[in-house]
Amino acid sequence: MKKPAPIRKSAVRKSKKKNNFFSGNVLKFSLWAFFILLLAGTAYHYREGLAYYFSFKTDKRLAEEKRIADVRIYQVLSKHENKVYGFDVSEYQGDVDWEKANAIEEKFPLGFVFIRATAGKNRVDATFKDNWKEAKKHKLIRGAYHYYRPNENSIEQADNFIKTVKLHKGDLPPVLDIEKLPKEQSIDSLKIGLKRWLKKVEKHYNVKPIIYSGESYYNDFLKEEFKGYTFWIANYNFFEETIKDEWLFWQFTEKATVPGIKGTVDVNIYNGTPKQLQYFTIN
Repeated sequence: MKKPAPIRKSAVRKSKKKNNFFSGNVLKFSLWAFFILLLAGTAYHYREGLAYYFSFKTDKRLAEEKRIADVRIYQVLSKHENKVYGFDVSEYQGDVDWEKANAIEEKFPLGFVFIRATAGKNRVDATFKDNWKEAKKHKLIRGAYHYYRPNENSIEQADNFIKTVKLHKGDLPPVLDIEKLPKEQSIDSLKIGLKRWLKKVEKHYNVKPIIYSGESYYNDFLKEEFKGYTFWIANYNFFEETIKDEWLFWQFTEKATVPGIKGTVDVNIYNGTPKQLQYFTIN
């Protein structure tokens, strides 16, 4: 009887690992290449603003004057040269030197200003009286706004604004500033309060108020419910460079520098020509 032949174990061949495109040095190189391309694309897109700040502002502090925010501000203002530029102030800006507050970078003239008048049912802005008078004196089209507090009585808030603000020919319509969500009431209740404020103020001044809010707040709570009103929208998105058709005013930054004002300030664009802005004022 023959012995069975021994069973040979088949050799296991180890497969060599193939280089993966997304592994090791190749991945690092790809990420760096993408980053460089993104940076180059951004620099090209903002070439006008960068050229301005690096060519003509070399005598000023690099960290302060060559910020990305400043480049965007220059870029946005440059793209709206047929519009009207403005700013807004409150007591947080302190005392304003109104003789100097007339242009940004001596290139973009300021034509209007929104001034905080009141907040809630009993608060009057500490600088409103002086700002209101000085804006008129220095031939800026002026508008007054009320900061709405959701958890306070809307009629009392309207009374506070009416008692404080006297509007005249050439002034902008009153503004309702709503930014906060209520803590003690529903959204439906908030909307009722806003409508009461708007109706009472409209009846008193015989002009429809403007509503100010952030874009998200506007889209989520105001756009559908308050059709027929004009809107002043805040949107500081770095890549947002053009005012939208449905916005009457666009507050595109809170980091601008205006001569005569310490610290940063909000800057706005009116969605129309200087003549159209005049037509929009109170007759």
